[in-house]
Amino acid sequence: MAKDKAERYVLDTSVLVDGRITEEIRKKKFPRALFIVPNAVVALLEAQAVRGQETGYAGLNELKQLQQIAWDGEIELVFKGERPRFDPLRLAEMGEIHAMVRAVAEAEGATLITSSRSQALVSEATGVPTYFVGAASNLREIEELQIMQFFDDKTMSVHLRARTRPKAKRGTPGRMKIVPLRDEPMSEKELERIAREIVEVAKGHPDGFIEMDESGSTVVQLKNLRIAIARPPFSDALEITIVRPIVHKKLDEYRYAELLKERLRERSRGVLVSGAPGAGKSTFVQGIAEYLQEAGWILKTMEKPRDLELSDEITQYTALAGEMKKTADVLLLVRPDYTIFDEMRVDEDFEVFADMRLAGVGMIGVVHATRGIDAVQRLIGRVDLGMIPQVVDTVVFIEAGDVKEIYEVEFTVKVPSGMGDTDLARPVIEIRSFESKALVYEIYSFGEQVVVMPVKEVTAERPVWKWAAQALEHELRKIVRGGLTVEIKSDNQAIVYVDEDQIPMILGRGGSRIRELEAELGLRLDVRSYDEMETTLQHDIEIEVSDRHVILDLDPNLRGRNIEILVDGEPVFIGSVSRTGSIKLVRGSEPAERIYEAHRRGGRIRVRRAG
Repeated sequence: MAKDKAERYVLDTSVLVDGRITEEIRKKKFPRALFIVPNAVVALLEAQAVRGQETGYAGLNELKQLQQIAWDGEIELVFKGERPRFDPLRLAEMGEIHAMVRAVAEAEGATLITSSRSQALVSEATGVPTYFVGAASNLREIEELQIMQFFDDKTMSVHLRARTRPKAKRGTPGRMKIVPLRDEPMSEKELERIAREIVEVAKGHPDGFIEMDESGSTVVQLKNLRIAIARPPFSDALEITIVRPIVHKKLDEYRYAELLKERLRERSRGVLVSGAPGAGKSTFVQGIAEYLQEAGWILKTMEKPRDLELSDEITQYTALAGEMKKTADVLLLVRPDYTIFDEMRVDEDFEVFADMRLAGVGMIGVVHATRGIDAVQRLIGRVDLGMIPQVVDTVVFIEAGDVKEIYEVEFTVKVPSGMGDTDLARPVIEIRSFESKALVYEIYSFGEQVVVMPVKEVTAERPVWKWAAQALEHELRKIVRGGLTVEIKSDNQAIVYVDEDQIPMILGRGGSRIRELEAELGLRLDVRSYDEMETTLQHDIEIEVSDRHVILDLDPNLRGRNIEILVDGEPVFIGSVSRTGSIKLVRGSEPAERIYEAHRRGGRIRVRRAG
């Protein structure tokens, strides 16, 4: 009889996942009630757990606790209803699991308990008695979480892994060190409790949300904590990483602050903030955001996960339906003055950044890079070369928590540094030091290749000749069969060596093909057969010397050919080039010693085809 008088309640997935129902029971809100769990809910939680989703584990753990409470005699717990025949996760996306839960409540004449607002609205609209468990007024403070025992004022991140000692990264950006937190390793059971607590709090806390939960990887944001939970099969062991910013800096505290402020105030800019992981990029971007917001600019962010600590005045967007492209569509309607994109990794991120910048929105993108120029190079191939200066005009490189260097990106048409012929003028992207305005890098097309050239190196060594040779060889390989050797003789002249029967292929009918090549590459070409070849090895060519041998590395196209070596115009050796493209001479022999001596004093060494 007592069982018939007991209040009857049906539990849906939401109150099990967020851990709210056991919390309510312990407050004696449901004395000796009968709780009904639909089999559809069990199937959904099981499917989530099998796929490594933390919500599935949290819900099953809550069920386990409910069963213990039932065994203690405080409540009754039964399982009823149809189990879904198809993929529960797919059915959940379609709302079918919610419908199956409501059907059980109707059949049992029970009140549906849910913390899902959509489920509550539908239930009330269809006449199903509903008890909505909203946000608790005494929700646990984040500072009371088990993970907070591992933090102090200097802890940036905590790293927990099953069967290993817990560790923390402490210090300041650029001066971090890993320290053990205790001698005893973390157990699987302890980590499971911590993971469950994190998910439960994230589901109900006003400053918490689950950014991602799939295939063994869960990302949670709890106020200023970014938490990544990994478990098999995604990882080889259960692991929890908690990252927390420990430094808050205003823009005024960085080098070049006034110059940066002036540049940002002038007009909407395209800015890339780059640096290695842990260098302080996010802290710097937060300083820029605070400055722009206080200066009266409308600012939004694009983040996945949303972990920047910003003013409540700034709206932080994530990937809409998993796509930043859709988020950009919304932002283009909102029309902010500036948008922060944190962090850019894949092709789509750079394409979205470029589209928004070209639409007139000021953009500040965050990228991982070990040098400032690397941030610009990541745009090559993703953005048309000529459009890069319109997309990005400022690059900030962060190192050890401060601004290491700032570059300005400009576009011009000129002869690249190191090329002397005015006929070689072309569009060039100039990368200049923000402070000194000195030219640091040049980016331009050479044939089908894009060259990123440090200007300091160009003036001394003319490495652009190497690029010219590669571009010319790339073009000639399309039409030449067999051996091919390219020698760049000057800024505007090259010699091409091929087999005799391949010369007509390069020249073309009436010299038409070679004229096209010369016009495209800006080089005058002299085409010769290998019989005419004479490769000059300058004194800086590496010659390997050991106690037993002198080895000359030659052009690979000379492999198997008979050649003659001349020192200061005098023949010293005739022989065949090995399959590795080298000549190996025994030390102590006259040819070996004469070649070595000439190389040591900078004499002239030549290699030519033997007759």
